[in-house]
Amino acid sequence: MKSVKAFSPAGISSFFEICDTLPDGTPIKNLEKVGARGGGFGIQKGVTTEVNVSEADKNTVNILINGRNASEAETTRTVVQMLLEKTKGNYAVTVNHRIEIPIGAGFGSSAAGALTTALALSKALGLNLTYNQLGRIAHIAEVKCKTGLGTVGPLMLGGCVITKEPGAPETAIIDRIPISADYVVVAGVFGPTPTKEVLSSPEKRLAINKWGRETLEKILAEPSLENFLTCCRFFAEKTGFLTENVRKLFRAADEADAIGAAQNMVGEAVHALTTLENAERVAQAFKRVLPEEKVLLAKVDLQGARLLR
Repeated sequence: MKSVKAFSPAGISSFFEICDTLPDGTPIKNLEKVGARGGGFGIQKGVTTEVNVSEADKNTVNILINGRNASEAETTRTVVQMLLEKTKGNYAVTVNHRIEIPIGAGFGSSAAGALTTALALSKALGLNLTYNQLGRIAHIAEVKCKTGLGTVGPLMLGGCVITKEPGAPETAIIDRIPISADYVVVAGVFGPTPTKEVLSSPEKRLAINKWGRETLEKILAEPSLENFLTCCRFFAEKTGFLTENVRKLFRAADEADAIGAAQNMVGEAVHALTTLENAERVAQAFKRVLPEEKVLLAKVDLQGARLLR
């Protein structure tokens, strides 16, 4: 039996624009071209995946999330199937995801799960695929399963990421706002928002795309961390994602002198960026609004998804 581990940072999305149709509204058929423009942060908490592979009479796939059976993990299953199609033999594959972030609240857990599965399984099967090839497989799986649009590419980079043109790795054009590793993201989570519902509401899509494009232009006109977060907050307000709960955390972040704060896309959750020295103060401010277990602190990750020893 072969066992390989990989880690991916969580990817917090701060704003986005859905890019899955041509200018005339026809759906884009090539999933490598489907994606999102947008931006956000990679953080040092995320998803660690261990893949165990042994030869078998027929292909079987078993997926666990934090130790419990997760037959619903469609995106991960799709990645496994795509990679097994590239092999000659049959294998029993077990994928064990350890997820240290909230699921379904705009932390990119499904993209992180897909990407770590691709990295670890490819290695375990001896497939010799490049980082971008594996990223494309994870991207296609995520778009197919409607768990996200453009999270995989940014997870491969980490830092403060801006996706200027959509698509899979190698198709997308991704830039970053330089940031050092001593910045901390403090996140507060009220609850999840189903991504599928947001992606399928025509009114919501219209608002997201109008304000998403404008937000990107405003950020690129002055690509500083402060301006990035100010513009993303404006995006949450204009698109109607903002709730009273989210407003409370925005106020808490401002009062605790965070560099800025934005809403997780999509989730009833807020991420504030601050310095290492000030992180505890911001966390305490969030804990006055939320129970302690709903507040998460993590340094910014500058490495992106990777194999582990």
